Amino acid sequence: MPKISSRTLFNARDLPFDSGAMAADLKRWVDQESPTYDADAVNRMMDVASRDLAMLGADLQRLPGHGGYGDCVKATLPHSRRGAPGILVLGHMDTVHPVGTIAHFPFREEKDRCYGPGILDMKAGNFLSLEAIRQLQRAGIDTPLPITVMFTSDEEVGSPSTRALIEAEARRHRFVLVPEPARRNGGVVTGRYAIARFRITTVGQPSHAGLRLSEGVSAIREMAQQIIAIEAMTDKESGFSVGVVRGGEWANCVATTCHAEVLVSATTHAVLERAIERMHGLKPKGAGSMVKVEQSVVRPVWEKTAASWAVYETAKGLAADLGFDLPFEVSGGGSDGNFTGALGVPTLDGLGARGDGPHTLEEHIVTESLAERGRLMAALLATLD
Repeated sequence: MPKISSRTLFNARDLPFDSGAMAADLKRWVDQESPTYDADAVNRMMDVASRDLAMLGADLQRLPGHGGYGDCVKATLPHSRRGAPGILVLGHMDTVHPVGTIAHFPFREEKDRCYGPGILDMKAGNFLSLEAIRQLQRAGIDTPLPITVMFTSDEEVGSPSTRALIEAEARRHRFVLVPEPARRNGGVVTGRYAIARFRITTVGQPSHAGLRLSEGVSAIREMAQQIIAIEAMTDKESGFSVGVVRGGEWANCVATTCHAEVLVSATTHAVLERAIERMHGLKPKGAGSMVKVEQSVVRPVWEKTAASWAVYETAKGLAADLGFDLPFEVSGGGSDGNFTGALGVPTLDGLGARGDGPHTLEEHIVTESLAERGRLMAALLATLD
């Protein structure tokens, strides 16, 4: 198991983090919209982040995207042991908010919160990680281990083009820190459920909806029945959710095809296998219909290990030094921490800002948490060894 110091050799409280100033600078990142399916927009966000990383003296690698997704950025910070296994700070820059959201949901500060598309998930966490590195540099504090930052482009759709890259990079490091949003209670994530995605296609029989309605078989009707059946499979160990539905072309035509995208979460590998079997076992509900099930990306279960737990215990102690509690949670939401944790690389997730409303038009962070979590990140970077 990697050695972990019990405390830093400095007091992270003394680092001059300023949540207000951080929020004002974070606005640049939020204003640059970066939905996963718009590779050009994601790449513009990577340009913004690359500039900030370059100002930290990082050696940058721009890793071209493929499969229609945007680029990734890998940044190696200056260090006397550069090239040795160190700490990987891993975050994604893609969001679920389409370009144009900023017009009706702009960045704004209101009381003790900052709002904006993608601010919680997870631009604030990425931003405060860079601020943590900046504060350590300005204070002249050398971290025991070299630091690499990697920002990816397709996490919101399951990381189909970046999983191999993430896993390869994680294997080169001793620790992985993931600044995904904190939990609602301010906690971090020490494990995650498995996630599997599916594409469902229903096929019917076309007809003229006005003249010969009874001669047709509606793929949309079939899909409606399948959706009810799929979501009814949810139980305490697994969740089934239909998030996307597309079908039909003309109101006066009985729809021939309909497509849906399904996300399944499972607490264990065994539960995941049963859930996958149930999805592949879907049968048509109506005469004359067909159902096709295609499995897409899967995030493995990230289960607790002694090494990852030791990182959490260190973080908990550092948080106590900083004056706040740091509970933990095994989360149902997937992240790229699933991959690194499942590999056995000591991983701590949920280190980003506190807030709520991810993936909604109420997405926000608690402004003071920028400095709070920035200090925690700085303390971890200066402690892990």
